[in-house]
Amino acid sequence: MKTAAIFQLQLVLGYVVWAAVICKYVAPWLRTLRRPEAFAVIAALHSFRFFGLAFIVPGVVGPQLPAAFGSFAAYGDFATGVFALLALLTLRIRPLFWTLVAAFNVVGVGDLLLDYYHAIQNGLPEHAGELGAMYAVPVLYVPALMITHVLALWWLLRRPLDAPAGATRL
Repeated sequence: MKTAAIFQLQLVLGYVVWAAVICKYVAPWLRTLRRPEAFAVIAALHSFRFFGLAFIVPGVVGPQLPAAFGSFAAYGDFATGVFALLALLTLRIRPLFWTLVAAFNVVGVGDLLLDYYHAIQNGLPEHAGELGAMYAVPVLYVPALMITHVLALWWLLRRPLDAPAGATRL
């Protein structure tokens, strides 16, 4: 099997598995939490996106990794992670918290979509081995990130941020 086919199969299967896990276990649990705390859990996951900076660290990724992909992936992840971390730090300042929750989700989805675009434009599936130590990120971590972004954006759009006290659960 060719490298590109293996990489693409693993990416698709990552989405299938994470969708099943999040729908079966994570989303029902998050719905039991108060709305801000549920979004804080999602922000905690995304606050680790500083790890994406490793896409531009020589030796972690191969020298033939397309620079256009690595730079966008690194800095988009970093920006998303900073917004997510700031959301966690401002949990008690609700207007700022909700602004940062919206920001990290919009920026995060945009980053991942741009990463897919750059990956396709630069033939990343054919050069997946150049991801080196970062190979697991797009096939294991990115599907969970995208699914939780979609879930968070869906929940943000479903109910006003200032829902009455009795309607604070998701």
